[in-house]
Amino acid sequence: MFAKGDFPWWIAGGYAIELAVGRELRPHGDLDVLVLRRDQVLVHELLANWEVYVADPPGQGELRPWRPGEFLQPPLHDIWCRRTSEAPWSLQLMLDEAEGTQWVSRRTSEIRLPIDQLGHTSAAGIPYLAPKVQLFYKAKATRDKDETDFEAVLPLLDAPARAWLADAIALIAPNHPWLRRLLPVSRT
Repeated sequence: MFAKGDFPWWIAGGYAIELAVGRELRPHGDLDVLVLRRDQVLVHELLANWEVYVADPPGQGELRPWRPGEFLQPPLHDIWCRRTSEAPWSLQLMLDEAEGTQWVSRRTSEIRLPIDQLGHTSAAGIPYLAPKVQLFYKAKATRDKDETDFEAVLPLLDAPARAWLADAIALIAPNHPWLRRLLPVSRT
């Protein structure tokens, strides 16, 4: 469905990690997709036949309809989607920031990457979030599934990716336990 869209998008969450490692790691409740905030109107049009709700306020467990033509401003970034009101939530969209050709983390503008380095493409042609970026987002409040994802993808991260991830995590969680596993490689 997203392949029809004229905007960049990336599979995110646990599926992004699985695309990186090339195998299934665990069950998933929905599919996460990251898009740039500046493309949200195009995304909303693509999902015109879906029920789309925005978490407002973020992280409080409350959803409200995302009205056609409504441009979501920060801090709103989490959108839940389902095909009908009887269907389960099956798609979660995350809006992220960009300035020109740079992706800018919504957590802190100090963390950036060129948009063309934000993701990779699977052998089947599916764009997915770069593991270092996905792990950065998972590091905020790690759960068992995030630990599973970290363990699976860590051996695939080269020294520059580990260094980037360590630096990014250190900005938001300077005592994060993943840093001990990333720092020896990133600081040599």
